[in-house]
Amino acid sequence: MSRAPQPRLGYRWHLRKLMAEQEMFATTRLVPLLAERGIVLSEAQVYRLVTGRPERLSLRTLTALCDILGCTPNDLIEPVVEIAAVKATGTSGKPTGLPAKTKARTPRRAEVSRSI
Repeated sequence: MSRAPQPRLGYRWHLRKLMAEQEMFATTRLVPLLAERGIVLSEAQVYRLVTGRPERLSLRTLTALCDILGCTPNDLIEPVVEIAAVKATGTSGKPTGLPAKTKARTPRRAEVSRSI
C-alpha cells in the first residue's frame, strides 16, 4: 500500500534576482539602505537573507526591502506548491538500493566498566 505524495505550500524567494535587476550585486550594499529605514542587520544576516530562503521575516524588513527595490511583496515572494516526499518505511517490498552482497550487521552489546 503506497501513499501519494502530499502537496504543501512553499515559496520562491527572489531577493537576489531583484537586487541584480537594480545592478546591486554586493549584499553589503543593502546594509546601509536597510539601516536608513530603521532595519539594523549585520552583514552576515543580510548575506543569509539574500542568498538563502528566509523562514521568518518581519513585516518591517519586508516593507524596507520593497521600498529599496521599488517592488511589491508579490515580486519578492512567489508561492509554489511543493510535493513532500513520503518517507520510506522499509515495508514496501521494494529494493532498498543496497548492493546485494552487503553483509547484514548485528549490533554488539556495549560493555560498561566502572573505574574507582
